[in-house]
Amino acid sequence: MMPLKNDRFLRALLREPVDCTPVWMMRQAGRYLPEYKATRAQAGDFLSLCKNTDLACEVTLQPLRRYALDAAILFSDILTIPDAMGLGLYFEVGEGPKFRKTVRTETDIAQLEWTNPEVSLDYVMNAVKAIRSALGGQVPLIGFSGSPWTLATYMIEGGSSREFQHSKTMLYQSPELLHALLDKLAIAVTEYLNAQIRAGAQAVQIFDSWGGALAHCEYQEFSLNYMKKIVQGLIREHDGRRVPVILFTKGGGQWLPQMLDSGADALGLDWTTNLSIARQTVQGRVALQGNLDPSTLYGSPQRIRAAVKAMLQDAYADGIHTGYVANLGHGITQWVNPEHAGIFVDAVHEYSNEIFQANV
Repeated sequence: MMPLKNDRFLRALLREPVDCTPVWMMRQAGRYLPEYKATRAQAGDFLSLCKNTDLACEVTLQPLRRYALDAAILFSDILTIPDAMGLGLYFEVGEGPKFRKTVRTETDIAQLEWTNPEVSLDYVMNAVKAIRSALGGQVPLIGFSGSPWTLATYMIEGGSSREFQHSKTMLYQSPELLHALLDKLAIAVTEYLNAQIRAGAQAVQIFDSWGGALAHCEYQEFSLNYMKKIVQGLIREHDGRRVPVILFTKGGGQWLPQMLDSGADALGLDWTTNLSIARQTVQGRVALQGNLDPSTLYGSPQRIRAAVKAMLQDAYADGIHTGYVANLGHGITQWVNPEHAGIFVDAVHEYSNEIFQANV
């Protein structure tokens, strides 16, 4: 494989020296970009876009043509695993993802299909290979999956949910049933991420989008413990380099002490977590990523730059100029002005350079 021209993202995740703060954005290939909308229209629908190797590669690269980003992230969806398990994923306009089948009984769990992801999800691996080739070593490529708990909520509810009625009913009435589903999903996620790494992903992130909906003890039992199992089963060296792992639990900043023992190299933060306190909490044992409120990008250029400066000052309040990756606290929204995303990216590089040089 071609050597990396810019590896500051990987170096920061491993708490190695960097020249400035690396930055990328969750959902950086998305509906805020007019070129993405055009490519999606060409594909016909979202799933067709994910499954078309050339177009998935194209939308992955689009934000890198606009912005000085330090990483690319595979264009796909967190619900590819449940879809491959035979649940029939589809998208309704304005309503988000839905499944034709739900998983609520022991029989439902037993009937879930799962085979080698390099076969059942070959379109994802084809996209990874194509993107790595097209990047030409420009920046690293991030692979990803949803966490077992997050995937389970969609499978049990049949789509998105705010109350998680059926998921939490299973959790509190039939916890052994939920554990059986989560066990199956943890194996699938491990195999899926390892397939992405073999195909060329140079770092991976586990999106625990709904971990923050759990109570304190339940988070550890039904989400974190399964993410730990996944991390333990991942390929950690590939192509002669360490493959960093990022855990991101939205709404999970209060569980940083528990996450420290997950085995992950980095922990993602949403915008509700104080970054300087988080750095004090982890004591250099892991890197941190985040945590700008995505809505900040609705603000004026001056407001965006001020927010970035404050975030970086918090990130480096301990005087250690690595172990931090700038990002939003969740995915960029479709209503953001593309120019404002560029202001965010450039401000991270500019202000981190100032901070680093001031302390030389």
